[in-house]
Amino acid sequence: MATQARELENQSKPLEARERWLEAQKLLPAESSQAEWVRDHARQLALAARPSAQPESRNKWASKLGPLAPLAVALSKAKVLLAVFKLNFLLSLAAFMGVYWALYGPKFGLGFVALIFLHEMGHFIDVKRRGLPAEMPVFLPGLGAYVRWQAMGVSQETRAAVSLAGPLTGFLAAAACALVWWHTGSGIWAALARASAWLNVLNLIPVWVLDGGQAANAMDKQERLWLLTSCVALWLLLDQRVFCLVALGAGYRLFTKDLPPQPSRATTAYFISVLTALGLVMWLLPGQPTFGPR
Repeated sequence: MATQARELENQSKPLEARERWLEAQKLLPAESSQAEWVRDHARQLALAARPSAQPESRNKWASKLGPLAPLAVALSKAKVLLAVFKLNFLLSLAAFMGVYWALYGPKFGLGFVALIFLHEMGHFIDVKRRGLPAEMPVFLPGLGAYVRWQAMGVSQETRAAVSLAGPLTGFLAAAACALVWWHTGSGIWAALARASAWLNVLNLIPVWVLDGGQAANAMDKQERLWLLTSCVALWLLLDQRVFCLVALGAGYRLFTKDLPPQPSRATTAYFISVLTALGLVMWLLPGQPTFGPR
């Protein structure tokens, strides 16, 4: 029902979509957070379906401005940008940037923030391309960032894909930094590439609310064993000891009881591929392994 309702929303049929959401609400516990979300969303769809006289009134005052009318219309649409770049996103990004600027200086600090931003936008874009609601990232200085999105009615495999989209984007960003280092020889780009790759691997530890933890929810015991074996192999072959932490997390998940009803081999292949790509970036760059002494 949720899928059908979203399709109707994409077809600009808010009233039909609202009916489908209300049908789904009847199947949910009345006090559940999902039912509350459906009620709020149904009210929003009802408001969206109401005719508005705003365009006509806007045309009237815009026409009175003569040659300045296009500029006035463009400025009136600036609220769309403000709706996208919400205040909490801008303030948290500014605070995040200020902390790392103070800790590491402007070059590495700003580059590091840009890499974290790209990681989070990987999640955001993957959610939006699936037609699901999502908010712009919120940054927590010293802790990281997150993207809030609506996962109701979404399969475990899709949730895993969204979780892995961030580390995949992190790999692409790290590879781009490594490529710039290769052409320029500037150590700052090598440092950014290694830091980005290392943090993305760390984020793939399959526990708690980390991206790896969410992705592992779509994997059964056999697939988690494959993940454990792959991490040990990457640890030994690439001499990147951060994979030891991922292996420990995978080993822990072998004994948890949160197995999915339908495991996803595609998720396992996706997970291992991203880990391998990130490991290769660190292996190709100069310097000591980031985690632990040699």
